[in-house]
Amino acid sequence: MKKWNRKTLLASLIAGFTLIGASLPANAQTTLYVGMNGGTMQKMYENYVFPPFEKANDVKIMVIPGTSTDVLAKVRASKENPDMNLMFLDDGLMYRAIKMNLCDQMQLDPKIDKQLYPSAHVDKNMATAVSVGLVGLGYNTKMFKKNGWAAPTSWNDLADPKYKGKLVFQSIPASTFGMHSFLMFNKLHGGSVDNVNPGFKAWPETVAPNVKVYIDSSSKLSEMVQTNEAGLFPITPTLAAAMKSKGISVEYANPKEGSVTLLYDQCVVKNSKNRELTQKLANWVLSEKAQSLALEHASYIPVNSAVTGSAQSQKELAKIKPFIKTAITADWDKINQYRPAWNKRWNREIE
Repeated sequence: MKKWNRKTLLASLIAGFTLIGASLPANAQTTLYVGMNGGTMQKMYENYVFPPFEKANDVKIMVIPGTSTDVLAKVRASKENPDMNLMFLDDGLMYRAIKMNLCDQMQLDPKIDKQLYPSAHVDKNMATAVSVGLVGLGYNTKMFKKNGWAAPTSWNDLADPKYKGKLVFQSIPASTFGMHSFLMFNKLHGGSVDNVNPGFKAWPETVAPNVKVYIDSSSKLSEMVQTNEAGLFPITPTLAAAMKSKGISVEYANPKEGSVTLLYDQCVVKNSKNRELTQKLANWVLSEKAQSLALEHASYIPVNSAVTGSAQSQKELAKIKPFIKTAITADWDKINQYRPAWNKRWNREIE
């Protein structure tokens, strides 16, 4: 039997630990998971906004794409041990997420805090807006030119018979675009947020015959315009500009009754891992540099007042400013109160 002296035993232990250490990755890279809309938004953040942060902090950011409804559902289902670190939601759903206690309060850098427009602060910084949007009407310029149609001017154009089979509409249970558009149509028929009966009664005989398909996500619009399936549809100036930059024949039209303000918000997911680094990422998204990147590469209207942008971006912002002045602000307290009932009625009576 071999005898072990103290020196031999120590040497064997050191050798063993060396082998174990060699089998483990050195400085394993941290990964942060971000839930947000797919399509144009995902590509813009992955290609332009996130890479500088990844490089500066030696971190990998993985996007989990989905509609705001999908993202919220995933976080809610795993709220004790969430997969996501940061989630991006339409403003209406963000208010719901905050009430569900799914968000940690934002720890804003004092400089960035002062640069943000007042409307970007959501519920005492439980969340912050990352961009400003306006829901109005988009149209296929190639199709309109071919048919000799003038650009749409009113929410009532959704019911114009000449658009039969050419209207693509986002389902209100899944899309804020669709919900805002329906509520504006409802308002023109004498309804209000407290009374949607006029809209539901008028829809089947007026708008429904024009609808080619109801979609869950606006990410499908690009392809449908290119294949000439979509002629008219709810959209934001930002999304229209992003599509135009790819050579797609789209233009935004601001309805004379006003568009509807749509903020896109972010919050740090409560109980998520790497919260300090996630807070740092959330601040980066709001920084002058990141907001400038989003403006230049996707025409996202910034929430940081320090952003100036290129001459072309300034021109685009100047075009949008009058629309912002006449935009309607949604009553999210009431919408979130009534929305479950609206969703059921929509599924029962419309789709």
